[in-house]
Amino acid sequence: MESNELSMPTKYDPQSIEQGRYDWWLKGKFFEATGDEKKQPYTIVIPPPNVTGKLHLGHAWDTTLQDILTRMKRMQGYDVLWLPGMDHAGIATQAKVEQKLRSEGKSRYDLGREKFVEETWKWKEEYASFIRQQWAKLGLGLDYNRERFTLDEGLSKAVREVFVTLYNKGLIYRGEYIINWDPSTKTALSDIEVIYKDVQGAFYHMRYPLADGTGSIEIATTRPETMLGDTAVAVHPEDERYKHLIGKTVILPIVGREIPIVGDDYVDMEFGSGAVKITPAHDPNDFEVGNRHNLERILVMNEDGTMNDKAGKYQGMDRFECRKQIVKDLQEQGVLFKIEDHLHSVGHSERSGAVVEPYLSTQWFVKMQPLADEAIALQQKEGKVNFVPERFEKTYLHWMENIRDWCISRQLWWGHRIPAWYHKETGEVYVGHEAPADIENWEQDKDVLDTWFSSALWPFSTMGWPDKEAADFKRYYPTDALVTGYDIIFFWVSRMIFQAIEFTGERPFKDVLIHGLVRDSEGRKMSKSLGNGVDPMEVIDKYGADSLRYFLSTGSSPGQDLRFSVEKVEATWNFANKIWNASRFALMNMNGLTYDEIDLSGDKSVADKWILTRLNETIETVTRLSDRYEFGEVGRILYNFIWDDFCDWYIEMSKLPLNGEDEAAKKTTRSILAYVLDQTMRLLHPFMPFISEEIWQNLPHQGESITVAKWPEVDENLSDAQAAEEMKLLVEIIRSVRNIRAEVNTPLSKKINMVVKAKDDAILAVLEKNRAYIERFCNPEELTLGTDVDAPDKAMTAVVTGAEIILPLAGLINIEEEIARLEKELDRLNKEVERVQKKLSNEGFVKKAPAKVIEEERAKEKDYLERRAAVEARLKEMKEQ
Repeated sequence: MESNELSMPTKYDPQSIEQGRYDWWLKGKFFEATGDEKKQPYTIVIPPPNVTGKLHLGHAWDTTLQDILTRMKRMQGYDVLWLPGMDHAGIATQAKVEQKLRSEGKSRYDLGREKFVEETWKWKEEYASFIRQQWAKLGLGLDYNRERFTLDEGLSKAVREVFVTLYNKGLIYRGEYIINWDPSTKTALSDIEVIYKDVQGAFYHMRYPLADGTGSIEIATTRPETMLGDTAVAVHPEDERYKHLIGKTVILPIVGREIPIVGDDYVDMEFGSGAVKITPAHDPNDFEVGNRHNLERILVMNEDGTMNDKAGKYQGMDRFECRKQIVKDLQEQGVLFKIEDHLHSVGHSERSGAVVEPYLSTQWFVKMQPLADEAIALQQKEGKVNFVPERFEKTYLHWMENIRDWCISRQLWWGHRIPAWYHKETGEVYVGHEAPADIENWEQDKDVLDTWFSSALWPFSTMGWPDKEAADFKRYYPTDALVTGYDIIFFWVSRMIFQAIEFTGERPFKDVLIHGLVRDSEGRKMSKSLGNGVDPMEVIDKYGADSLRYFLSTGSSPGQDLRFSVEKVEATWNFANKIWNASRFALMNMNGLTYDEIDLSGDKSVADKWILTRLNETIETVTRLSDRYEFGEVGRILYNFIWDDFCDWYIEMSKLPLNGEDEAAKKTTRSILAYVLDQTMRLLHPFMPFISEEIWQNLPHQGESITVAKWPEVDENLSDAQAAEEMKLLVEIIRSVRNIRAEVNTPLSKKINMVVKAKDDAILAVLEKNRAYIERFCNPEELTLGTDVDAPDKAMTAVVTGAEIILPLAGLINIEEEIARLEKELDRLNKEVERVQKKLSNEGFVKKAPAKVIEEERAKEKDYLERRAAVEARLKEMKEQ
């Protein structure tokens, strides 16, 4: 290995070292699960990204954390399966394809269902290949042999099995309910696909006349267009104002229909007039009131949000146009007597942004209570799902305890078609894995299943379930960890848990590691409207995947949001550059050392013993904190060890023996450089896979790749507590001398006299033994070591643990020149203090200036006063010398 240094360019260039490395890993099959029975399995399934677009920073963060875990476990000797895959993302993908067709002047209806689905498969293939390219660029160690898609044949089989089983158990049913309807995409939405935003609207106050002509009853609504479907007015049965009216009828304005006044506990007597209009087909609470009082359900809108034939003269109008017209007509009739501004929360479709319409519709539902009860019960048992951080378990349980039935049908063409058929003549419903034999008499349900229905099965459907004997299912399920953001605990995590308990009898994963959202440097959510999104691939093009990965994985603690900052990515690039330069130095000095020649048994210097001790401590801490998912702390520990201990101290100290005449010391130093660098690269590898592999390949090593190299373990034989203490003393002495030199502007190149007074003979022995280091790093003209030494009157001193450092002023500085310099500095600071205090005592300035400016001036005043006090103290000291 004479030419080590030649294969490592002088400059760290992430693009050239990352180029081609991923393909090399794939070719070597390093990421493939082996099924080796002698190894313990460790499994993670990737949260499948939607095939709607390219990956964002959140994906990069999420997958980097999984890559860290799987790379570490692989090195620790586990049979690791990290299973990749993608989600068909029903609504989102269909919306994208329809948008594309619109730009070509077509609609899905022009193509028909079959052709449209074909077009969507083409879209899927195109975007799946983008996603795979991005996974490669990030360096993700995925087992592509097992890649899955939520619409592939195996998943379809699992989905049918679950649907049919739940239907036969009475846990899936079809019913008419008020659901969240998106008039833009013309499909039902589940509760959690609705985003609520505060919207400036109005309360419209109306009087409905009593049919017997004895007066009227006052109601208020935010949606006057729905009054066309009113079938009652409700009051509280105990309300003294209205008790006598229960059972009477009112005439519904505009429509002229007679509708009853009913008594119902749902009405809040304190709110508004205490009377409410009831529209069972357009409001979920009214729907329940309607059921209790056997009221008719009149739907007055079409699926696209326009008014239907039941809306009379408003038929064909858009719902919001109809609102304007109805308000005008009601005002003219004298029915609407007051319009009051009202800020209220309005549901919007997460996918299309359209205002969601509560809408009466026949849909398929999952009966959630029995499934939720099982999931809640699991959390009391030993085999529960562990949430990291723990606080998210409360979030999960709160949702499970307040569960509502889940609307699972979607009016789309892209997705898993509902395995239900209706008899053309009798209307009988058949649910099964396959179509009925006499298919010509049956028609399949046109709807597809909610995307989350198939993704809820992801941890086990990807392993070959429902075949319980499938090799992967038996070996790799349940999985070990799920890594995901807190924003999909309800959407996805909870659904995977209850489906897994129901169909496999156990938790789908042992741990759920929850991270937050990536925000911009100001803490704002990244969005298209703010234009503050960051493309992770552009960051990689500039700084390399390792820098981005290290920043993402170590930039926050579990459960917290992460602020993206280019400066921090740059700082990580600097760290990688430091590692590169230190490694080049080490390799250039290894002199062709081979793996077999590495020998740590020779006589070791205090620096040798110390760096091996620090390495042991770092291995122990990094392993322990990684098992607790504390990657932010791991990053700090690795950074401090590599930058401070290894690069700034050990490498500098290794130059003494490497440039000396002692061949045995040279050999030991080379061995330690090789060993420490090898172990450090292994610790760093899960975080920075590319640079660590490149350096490791240049080191004396055994094995094909660092990806399958053994994870470092603590070697107690290499720990030396005494050497660590000795080194601590040397570092303190060297730092103190450097600080004094900086304080009095004396460069390290200038030789000075130096006295170190040891507390006792033991400390003195340590100093004598390590005299060479003190001389090398403090550059003394003359070095005096002793327990009883005379200190000159005029000197700068520093006290460290076990010793006192004395630097005689004569020769360190010219006292007269230093006094003159300090007096000049004092004069400058006096003027600054006077200027800022004058400003702050000016009432006009304090009143008019922004708070931020005043704060800045106060901070300046504090800084100048502190600096002035320090200069005065130094001057006093100098003059007394």
